Amino acid sequence: MAGRHFEDWTIGDRISHEIRRTVTETDNLLFSAMTHNPQPLHIDAEAARASEFGQIIVNGTFTFALMVGLSVGDTTMGTLVANLGYDRLVMPKPVFIGDTMRAETEVSDLKESRSRPTAGIVTFQHELINQRGEVVCRCLRTALVRRRPA
Repeated sequence: MAGRHFEDWTIGDRISHEIRRTVTETDNLLFSAMTHNPQPLHIDAEAARASEFGQIIVNGTFTFALMVGLSVGDTTMGTLVANLGYDRLVMPKPVFIGDTMRAETEVSDLKESRSRPTAGIVTFQHELINQRGEVVCRCLRTALVRRRPA
């Protein structure tokens, strides 16, 4: 199990996640199809070429999901009870096919759970960064995480 228990976290902890992922055309097309998103900027090369970006833009919900996914192994794998919410989601730069993504996480808050004595609440700030060092996605993820067994 790679994830940490509630007691293992402190505010300000930072992780640079080792796994990197290059986004492919197949990733973008399949994700857009699976989520019934027909936005031409994601699936139509001609329409995308005519846009201000001049190329296909990767589906933003794929970008968000990739950011969270890259973080799970080092944060909540095996210790998560539930994700309670995602806040302040921003995408300051577009993601293009062929971009290579990496993620970083910082713990921004810790709270005792009032309803579950066997768990605590950890708020993570996740960032997804491309090969040019640009932040392409950022959010806060609030997670209910198991406490270490007695």
